[in-house]
Amino acid sequence: MAINRIQFQPGVSMPEFFSRFGSEEQCAAALKTLRWPRGFHCPRCNVPEHYVVGHGARTLFQCRACRHQTSLTAGTLMDSTKLPLRTWFLAIFLISQDKTGLSSLALMRHLGTSYRTAWLIQHKLMSAMAQRDTEQPLDGFLQLDDAYLGGERSGSTGRGSKNKVPFVAAVACDELGHPQRIKVSPVPAFTREAIKSWAKINLLPTCEVLSDGLACFAGVIDADCAHTYMVVGQRKPSELPQFKWVNTILGNLKTMIYGAHKAFKFGKYASHYLGAFAYRFNRRFRLPALLQALLGDAAGAAPRREQQIRGLAEFHA
Repeated sequence: MAINRIQFQPGVSMPEFFSRFGSEEQCAAALKTLRWPRGFHCPRCNVPEHYVVGHGARTLFQCRACRHQTSLTAGTLMDSTKLPLRTWFLAIFLISQDKTGLSSLALMRHLGTSYRTAWLIQHKLMSAMAQRDTEQPLDGFLQLDDAYLGGERSGSTGRGSKNKVPFVAAVACDELGHPQRIKVSPVPAFTREAIKSWAKINLLPTCEVLSDGLACFAGVIDADCAHTYMVVGQRKPSELPQFKWVNTILGNLKTMIYGAHKAFKFGKYASHYLGAFAYRFNRRFRLPALLQALLGDAAGAAPRREQQIRGLAEFHA
């Protein structure tokens, strides 16, 4: 059997990571380059001239023009953190390189922090990953399917189960039928209007969508996408090669969630876990670059407080 080069590609090894980001000074230098690739510019007035005030962990950059002071982490995902940058960089490394998902409990043990701290770091990063991935709509030929998170342990079954979160899975394939990028997004319900709203955000009008004929998927037509469908009935996934990749993605997602996380509050945090899964998949072709991408997105993301994480997650779900 031929080796899958994507699956067997080398990532960033732990020795390589620590050689690049093993000290606080290395992490600070990397974060400064990520935030200001052309050198420091005041976030208030954009003037480059500045003083460096303080030293060590309390270093501040003071603008010569407006006297505004800012730190390396101010205005980033790490805003107001009391943790060393080394801890943040290690968390980003672990989350970016772990294909099967990393639980907050495992992250706690790796970082040497409390569970609450590890949980919050993970959800801040996952929310940034999810946000970044929503900014890039899919194009080309798509396989589309409906699925649910949760419900198995609720005591009730079917689409009306209160413990279930509906979500849409879409896989964009190239001309040879190879999967390129995916979207796995929670939706309020499987209605034509909900799918239309989802498609307008996540699909380009040039998409050609293939679905299983669920009536709500006609909503992609309202978003100016082409739509064809085939009724699958009671056939098994192995009997439906037309939906091979979307079924594979759903299988991988299920393995990740129930293997690494066991269970979580599906209604509140579905967008985080699904968005992080899609973020990693969509950058799988260059695994070493995934670390740099997530470092850059963490540096460029707006601050997220714990109240926002817990409140907005529920809203987005």
